[in-house]
Amino acid sequence: MKRFTIAILVRNQFGVLNRVTSMFRRRQFNIDALTVSETESAEFSRITVLFDGERVTKQQMVDQLYKLPDVVSIREFDQDEAVSCELLLIKMENDPASRGDILAAAEAYEAKTVNYTRDAIIMQLTGDSRRVDDFINLMRDYKILEICRTGIVSLERGSATIRKVTNL
Repeated sequence: MKRFTIAILVRNQFGVLNRVTSMFRRRQFNIDALTVSETESAEFSRITVLFDGERVTKQQMVDQLYKLPDVVSIREFDQDEAVSCELLLIKMENDPASRGDILAAAEAYEAKTVNYTRDAIIMQLTGDSRRVDDFINLMRDYKILEICRTGIVSLERGSATIRKVTNL
């Protein structure tokens, strides 16, 4: 199995996200990460999906997605030819015994403290999925109160854009 990241440019309309994710469900792909946002134009939204699968079945999925009327364009990202990152918010117990170690680890990972109270510390970290996973694993030695992370966002390096190939 291989890990794939694809971006799907869709018309920004009610129900499009459901139709796209239903396609993954019907093809029995488990979505590992999903990010959706409006683009530079309110007319379109961008759906970025991270999933595992076989290359042949992934291509069948892309072909089926192109048949959806609201799908404008699809771009697969090669990790060497794209800039990708995630956002993590992690809430840690603010225990005096572990506070120094937690803050030292946060500094080493360049995590930013965004909220600090007597009971908890909330830190923000951006980076690739591996960096986010590594930081979470390091924090597991302490008391994690809550984790929230975005899905992956990716843009292809250079001047190429997702709008170059369209399904209009």
